[in-house]
Amino acid sequence: MSSYIDVVHPDRHAPYLDIPNDVVEYLHYLDFVKMRSPRTINAYYLDLRGFFRFMMAMQWSCVPRDTPLEEINLKDISTEDIKMITKRDIFSYLDYVRSTDANGGKARARKLSALKGFFSYLVTQVNKLQENPTEGISLGSPKKALPKYLTAAESIDLLKNIQSDFYERDFCMITLFLNCGMRLTELVTINMGDFKQDTIRITGKGNKERLVYLNDACLEALDHYKKARAALPNLPADERALFVSKRTGKRLTARRVEQIVARCLQSAGLSGRGFSPHKLRHTAATLMYQGGVDMLALKEILGHESVSTTQIYTHINREQLKKAVAASPLATQKYVEQKPSAPDAPDSHDGEDSPDGSESR
Repeated sequence: MSSYIDVVHPDRHAPYLDIPNDVVEYLHYLDFVKMRSPRTINAYYLDLRGFFRFMMAMQWSCVPRDTPLEEINLKDISTEDIKMITKRDIFSYLDYVRSTDANGGKARARKLSALKGFFSYLVTQVNKLQENPTEGISLGSPKKALPKYLTAAESIDLLKNIQSDFYERDFCMITLFLNCGMRLTELVTINMGDFKQDTIRITGKGNKERLVYLNDACLEALDHYKKARAALPNLPADERALFVSKRTGKRLTARRVEQIVARCLQSAGLSGRGFSPHKLRHTAATLMYQGGVDMLALKEILGHESVSTTQIYTHINREQLKKAVAASPLATQKYVEQKPSAPDAPDSHDGEDSPDGSESR
C-alpha cells in the first residue's frame, strides 16, 4: 500500500514512512471510505504518530526518554503490540498531553478523537482488536470560544487597502471570502468551469458539493479578475484553476493564499489580531446573520452538516446585544441612595387621594 494518501499529488504531504502499518492502512481508510480531506488525514497522522512515540518512550521504554522524537522508529510496531495498549495507557497519554501541549483542552480533545477513530476502526472495520481501549473515555465538551470576525466597517477597510502585484486576483479572493463564507480549501480548489450564471459549485468537506449564489460584488470582482487572468503570459492553456500564480500560472496553494490574506490584513492595519482566511469565513457568516439571514439558509451557504454548528453565530448576536446595552451612557451610573424626605406639609398626602375621595392638589 502506498505511503502517500494522494498518489497523484504526492507533494501535498511527506510520505508516511515513520508510522506503524496499521496506522497507514487507517489513513487510507479515512481517504477512500470516509472521504476525509488530505488536510484532515494529515492531522490524524500527526496525532497518531505522537501517541505511538509516547508509547515507545514512556510506556514501553523501548528507547531512552530523552531520545529526539524524530529518531524514534515506529515502523516495527505490530498489531500484537497495539493489542497490548490499555485504557491506563490512554489516560497516561492524555495526562502527558495536558502537561506538554500549550493548546490545553482543545488539543487533548482532538488527540483523543484521533485515538477513538483509530481503535474503533481496528475493532469494527478490520477486526484486528477485540476491545477498544478508548471506549467510555470522555473529556467533556471543551468550551467553544466565539469566533473572531471583522466588523462591516473593517471589512470595507480591508477591501479598500489591498496592496498587491496582482490586485485583481487578491481583491477577488478577499471579496469571495467576505461574501460567500467559503473555506480556504474550497477557494483554492475552485475551477473555471465551476461557475454557472450567478452561482458557483463548491466542493466542501467530504467532497460534498453545494451551490452558492454570487452577489453583485462577487460577480464584478470575478469579471475584473478573469480578464486579468486571461492576460497572464505564463498561463498554461489547460490550467483549470481559478486562482493562479502570476509568475507560473499554476494553481495557488492554501499556504500561499494564507500569506496573501495576511499581507492584505497588514495593509489595512488589521494584522496582529488573529485574523486568517477562516476568520474571513466567520466574518461573512456573522454579517449575513446580523443582516437577517435565516439560520437554515446560513447553514446551507456555509456547508455545515448540522444547524447546531451554525448556531454559534446566534451567540455572537447575543453578545452584541449585551454590548449594546453596556454602551448606554447610563450604563455606569451608580446606585443613588434615597434622599431624606422633607417634613410633610400639614395638608400634604403625597399625591394620594384625600380622605373624602377628592384628589389632593
